[in-house]
Amino acid sequence: MRCVVQRVTESAVTVAGESVGSIGQGLLVLVGVKEGDGEDEARWMAAKIANLRIFEDEDQRFNRSLLDVAGAALVVPQFTLYGDAQRGRRPSFSDAAAPEVAEPLIARFCALLREAGVAEVQSGRFGAYMRVALINDGPVTILLDTDVSRSGQLKGAQSQPSSGPMLGETSPAK
Repeated sequence: MRCVVQRVTESAVTVAGESVGSIGQGLLVLVGVKEGDGEDEARWMAAKIANLRIFEDEDQRFNRSLLDVAGAALVVPQFTLYGDAQRGRRPSFSDAAAPEVAEPLIARFCALLREAGVAEVQSGRFGAYMRVALINDGPVTILLDTDVSRSGQLKGAQSQPSSGPMLGETSPAK
């Protein structure tokens, strides 16, 4: 499961001119589901997002989570997060889960956010052409991927020397 998490002062999603979800302060979460993702990935991602400390405290430090600020989440399904543009000019989406797998898993992810204590969780409409509006706050944008472990290695990948930082890693201070 892959998410782009954006801290927002407000966000909304419309389908064919109809508002299907809108929030005030909180997080816009673009969610992609990969073939093979399941309950474990959804549970990990929901807990991570609910508790991710990317809201500022009184000292302007990232010390507050979505739960701490009683913020909302707007979850927007986006299979294109698994677009692979390594070859050619048209991205391949073969790593994205089939709709019959992705749709219920995204619904479960929303339920898990609620179970984690996020009071307001709204969502876009799966499979629809959506227009997403947002006012970024910061801006603060975080990429999360359940396939990347804390060490920066892909799950199941053998340890190899790194040519640079991977998702979740930072470059050493110079």
